[in-house]
Amino acid sequence: MNDKFSALIIDDEHFAREELIDLLQESHDIEVIGEATNAIEGLKKIHQLKPDVVFLDIQMPMVTGIDLIAMLDPEVMPKIIFVTAYDQYAVQAFDDNAFDYLLKPIDPKRLNKTLHRLQETRHTQPNYQTITPQYIEQIPCIGHQRIMLVNIAEVEFACSEVGGVKIQTMDQKLTTQLTLKVLEEKTPLMRCHRQYLIHLKAIKEIKLIDNGLAEIVTHSHHTVPVSRRYFKELKERLGF
Repeated sequence: MNDKFSALIIDDEHFAREELIDLLQESHDIEVIGEATNAIEGLKKIHQLKPDVVFLDIQMPMVTGIDLIAMLDPEVMPKIIFVTAYDQYAVQAFDDNAFDYLLKPIDPKRLNKTLHRLQETRHTQPNYQTITPQYIEQIPCIGHQRIMLVNIAEVEFACSEVGGVKIQTMDQKLTTQLTLKVLEEKTPLMRCHRQYLIHLKAIKEIKLIDNGLAEIVTHSHHTVPVSRRYFKELKERLGF
């Protein structure tokens, strides 16, 4: 018998999550290891739990299911089964790209068909980039007991610290579940150091240091290191 898939359910509707969990508990193919009430919480749990498959609601407030997929690293992307109320355009996109989806309310027969297909495609991964945004315009952050969406224009730099990836704006430092790799690929932030990304528009001056190193001073007087490896590209981007 095949090993069970570990599954995470992300849906802002409490009864929809309960209904799906009840249906999945009848299956021998799925073990539900967690649930999340919104995409930002879901992003955190994906990183923590590393599920094989995510049952993902599309229509959620603040950050949609599609936006969430754009925030994940494709190299460690779990399999996604979209869960949605009927939307002919969304469903057509899923059909065209051979993505698995479930319509609300969930039909048990349709779910069984989806789970069977999940087993058949265990070792393949669809390319979700065909329906996800190319760029991230807002970064979901957690700070001061709040969940916030920070516009990219407000970000001065991002850095990797022991406690996770930090986003620095002019007046606050927040934590995000996005990786530096995703931020580098999906936002205007560029790499200036192994642990730092800088927003070019946030640069006030660059101080040259011995041994080919440099230090950026932002408009709000934060300092960001620049390593030799990335200094040449930084100067080219700035037109030096």
